[in-house]
Amino acid sequence: MLSELDLGDIKRRMNGAIENLKSEFKGLRTGRASVNLLDPVLVDAYGAQMPINQVGTVSTPEARLISVHIWDKGLVASVEKAIRNSGIGLNPIVDGDTLRIPIPELNEERRVELTKLAKSYSEHSKVAVRNVRRDGMETIKTMEKNGDISQDEQKNIGEDIQKLTDDSVKAIDQITTSKEEEIMQV
Repeated sequence: MLSELDLGDIKRRMNGAIENLKSEFKGLRTGRASVNLLDPVLVDAYGAQMPINQVGTVSTPEARLISVHIWDKGLVASVEKAIRNSGIGLNPIVDGDTLRIPIPELNEERRVELTKLAKSYSEHSKVAVRNVRRDGMETIKTMEKNGDISQDEQKNIGEDIQKLTDDSVKAIDQITTSKEEEIMQV
């Protein structure tokens, strides 16, 4: 009867949107070095686009420095170019087969810019959660029309889906507020 609709699957998909947001936030620079800062960077290597952690070892030897030890010396220039062109505002310094990437202090203008970006990421996650909600609601409406569930069951399941949606949106708001506070700390 309810085989077409699995609330656990809906919850898993909504949690996926939240986890994706957390992952995106790891890449937002807050003035501290983090290996996750380079996660969005893709390098042209061996005829393909590869994440930076697949061509070298990324580490943070100091609080304001990221180090990338490239395994293949022929890729040093590609990695440097990828970091410079990534739009994350970092300028690597080549030291043999290692790139040293100093993390500059954030000025107020950049902090405000990053909070706007955090809000944008947050809104994308909320849209993803709402899309999961819409899919679930359409499924239960179809099930009710086909006679698989009653109107009361449709209403009850719809309320469960709405509660999952509300909880997910609340979690996204909390995560976003926390990230904004972290970014704005001086």
